[in-house]
Amino acid sequence: MEYLPNILFAAILVLGIGYFARNIKKIIRNIKLGQKIDASDNKSQRWKNLAYIALGQSKMVKRPVSGFLHIIVYVGFIIINIEVLEIIIDGLFGTHRIGQEYLPTALYGFLIGAFEILAVLVLVSVTLFWLRRNVIKIKRFLSSEMKGWPKNDGNIILYFEVVLMCLFLVMNATDTSFQSMASGNIISQFIAPWFEGFSAETLHIIERTAWWLHIVGILIFLNYLYFSKHLHILLAFPNVYLGSVEPKGKFNNLEAVTNEVKLMMDPDADPYAAPAETAEEEAPAKFGASDVMDLSQIQLLNAYTCTECGRCTSACPANLTGKKLSPRKIMMDTRDRLEEVGKNIDANKGEFKDDGKQLLGDYITNEELWACTTCNACVEECPVSINPLSIILEMRRYLVMEQSAAPMELNNMMTNIENNGAPWPYNQMDRLNWKDE
Repeated sequence: MEYLPNILFAAILVLGIGYFARNIKKIIRNIKLGQKIDASDNKSQRWKNLAYIALGQSKMVKRPVSGFLHIIVYVGFIIINIEVLEIIIDGLFGTHRIGQEYLPTALYGFLIGAFEILAVLVLVSVTLFWLRRNVIKIKRFLSSEMKGWPKNDGNIILYFEVVLMCLFLVMNATDTSFQSMASGNIISQFIAPWFEGFSAETLHIIERTAWWLHIVGILIFLNYLYFSKHLHILLAFPNVYLGSVEPKGKFNNLEAVTNEVKLMMDPDADPYAAPAETAEEEAPAKFGASDVMDLSQIQLLNAYTCTECGRCTSACPANLTGKKLSPRKIMMDTRDRLEEVGKNIDANKGEFKDDGKQLLGDYITNEELWACTTCNACVEECPVSINPLSIILEMRRYLVMEQSAAPMELNNMMTNIENNGAPWPYNQMDRLNWKDE
């Protein structure tokens, strides 16, 4: 019976981490459904992006209020959870505050004191975030795609953080050996008087209860990430590193189409010289994307990384002028469809069974796609280097090249270019008449 708590702790730890690993494997499997893409270029720039954007939060602070609050929560929550290492060691080996035993008192007190200050700052920041969402009601949190689960998810994660920070402070405040050390209890010393009059045995029960709830809560939080937009806590780093380092206005060309155009423009080329088999090998199975499997693995990683913060949508000129397009919804729809495909694979023993649905049409409409002005505002605004525009362009490419479903205005323009060498309906002989006016 002496080792029962340690065995129970080990079992909970294994179950929590095991379930998390299982879900992470599903995410990796789903992302690998996408097309492979080479992201090995320009490594120095990629590492810089990782340092400045992912670690340094450089794009977050472009909006100072939310950016500053996010940094507090981000830094505070990560650093405070360093103490989880101590909790895990104590839980597995039956020790109590092993850091207090092996570290110098001043150093241990400094660490715990810093954790307590950060815990209070996290509580203040989380409270302000909740007020912004639910009382002030910032406009970008009120869009149609933010109803139901997305809205609840944003609040649930805030409640999680409040509970975990409070448990941490209560655990410290009711730990008599820690309080008697009188070092590091910068905040908890003011909470300890709330428990005056309690017997030593009762204080021990409260401290142990807070300790257990704290570690179990962290494991629940870890596994909740799979179902939440807060998966970006983990995925933001690979997503930023693998993000495009090309100029934002550069359009990715299809090699098969480029070769065809070169052939057409070469007056000496014999279009019948190349074997048909070679041309077939060079041409992709499908131009553009109509479903998640047609997108690249990085685009699917983008979808899982989306924080649903709405900065992209709030900067989108199409959305601001009342168009149906919301870049945030594009990413959320892509993730939802990818999850649907993943569940389909799970239900059919590792094989995808055609469900008669696809991303284009069932989730994202033509109207949304053609509302985009390709200005790259959404790409510029995203704090974790997500590129909604790349998905929009791939789906547009499918509509034009596979379905010939471009809007009439675009078809007219392309016809004019083909016939007149310019997008305007003027005869080629009249193209320079403007200079005589």
